Amino acid sequence: MKNAIVTGATKGIGLAVARMLLKEGYHVVVTYAHDELAAQECSRVLSAISSEFEIVRADQSDKEAMREFALKMQRLDSVDCIVCNAGTTLRCDLESITDEAWERTMQVNLNSSLYLIRDLYKRIPSNSRIVFIGSLMGVHPHGMSLAYGVSKAAVHALAQNLVKCFEDTNTTVNAIAPGFVETEWQASKPQHIRDNIYAKSAVKRFATTDEVAEAVRFCINNGFVNGSVIEVSGGYSFK
Repeated sequence: MKNAIVTGATKGIGLAVARMLLKEGYHVVVTYAHDELAAQECSRVLSAISSEFEIVRADQSDKEAMREFALKMQRLDSVDCIVCNAGTTLRCDLESITDEAWERTMQVNLNSSLYLIRDLYKRIPSNSRIVFIGSLMGVHPHGMSLAYGVSKAAVHALAQNLVKCFEDTNTTVNAIAPGFVETEWQASKPQHIRDNIYAKSAVKRFATTDEVAEAVRFCINNGFVNGSVIEVSGGYSFK
């Protein structure tokens, strides 16, 4: 059985991806940072599909915790799929960004994923799949999400550059750049803000988490898609 790791996957997009991978026949390792209730609910949801999963606490803002997680994953015979989904956001103007907040955003959204792939490199066999969950904010700028947008643009670039590290192995590396998705992050948005976003989208709604997971499935099942940043935006235009 092939093994997959999905970071930050006890809810939202990550959970949808974990469900999809279980249905695809993978043994799935799900990580989370702190939310024990979400981890319990994730276990309930995934166990309805298959018993071939495990949920491991690994806070991506903590370098030592991620080193320990990578060491734990050395017990796997192979790591055939990695979906780097864990992320954090930072909404504030330029002058309010502290060094610590900027560095934490980069650590969670970018650095920790690179370090994980580096540390598991020898466990990744030929014909594996690596998928990053980027963001449309890494494509179109947003005035109040500078750190998040820059980190996600860097995630897109990381996916494209890692292709060279896996050249001649048939392992592919891609990024999905979702627009606005119906997750807990978006649930608290006032309706007038949602309406403003709908007005900029051709389909007049947010994506479902399953629609993003289907884009991940496409990357996993198509061995010729490599080094791509695939927008899942509903025809969004920020202009």
